[in-house]
Amino acid sequence: MNIIEIKDAIEEEIVARGWFFVDLTVSKDNDVCLSLEARKGNFGLDDCAAVSALFEAAFDREKEDYSLTVSSAGLDQPFKVPQQFEKAVGDKVEVSLKGGKRLVAKLEAYDGQSITLRYESLEKPEGSKKKVRIEKCENFPLDQVNAVRPYVEFE
Repeated sequence: MNIIEIKDAIEEEIVARGWFFVDLTVSKDNDVCLSLEARKGNFGLDDCAAVSALFEAAFDREKEDYSLTVSSAGLDQPFKVPQQFEKAVGDKVEVSLKGGKRLVAKLEAYDGQSITLRYESLEKPEGSKKKVRIEKCENFPLDQVNAVRPYVEFE
């Protein structure tokens, strides 16, 4: 069993249900790990069970021994696939840039090569003694970005 076989067997149904693969791994011992996300809304426990059923209908345990783990992409995990960036446009994200700078910003745009972020920065205008909040909108090529994650606010 390999990744191509798995995608060929269940990807059409995954896409039809409004989901997408974030990660798919198969170990040498046939430990299959699927991580998915919904194009809109959340990918929950019932969705995990549905994917597990799709997988088990496509692959007979009597013919091929495997273990299966199905999960949603974690909120603490960096984005891995373009669909995650596309889904997050308009949302707050936590961004780690090369060089160590971290931002919490609104993801304004994603084009496959770069991201556009809107955020506030404390800066001291020329001739001023105090720092003031300035709203910035900047484009960052993806090669300058270490990681982008969903930003979770607790109220």
